[in-house]
Amino acid sequence: MPKGTLRILIVFIAACLVLLMVFRFAEWRAGSVALERYCDAPEQHLGYVRKILTEQQPAGEQSRRPFIVAAKLIYFVPRRAEETVEAYLRRIEQRIDETCP
Repeated sequence: MPKGTLRILIVFIAACLVLLMVFRFAEWRAGSVALERYCDAPEQHLGYVRKILTEQQPAGEQSRRPFIVAAKLIYFVPRRAEETVEAYLRRIEQRIDETCP
């Protein structure tokens, strides 16, 4: 194998490992650290998530910040295909309960 090809292969493998570590860290953070922010009032956050999923303009004239915070739950706990809103909200609630001390 030519010397240049070996270097490219090593750099490619190193880049893949770094990306894998970044994704693993993000997954760990989402599962253990980021969800702790929702421990203070899980029912309130779930209410915002319900509005996001069911209403055309969930915030209306209210502040959008709580809706943005609640929307992160949708990112951290993605909705499964064909999952009802109620089942999805129960699953989010279980995930928050597992995370909160």
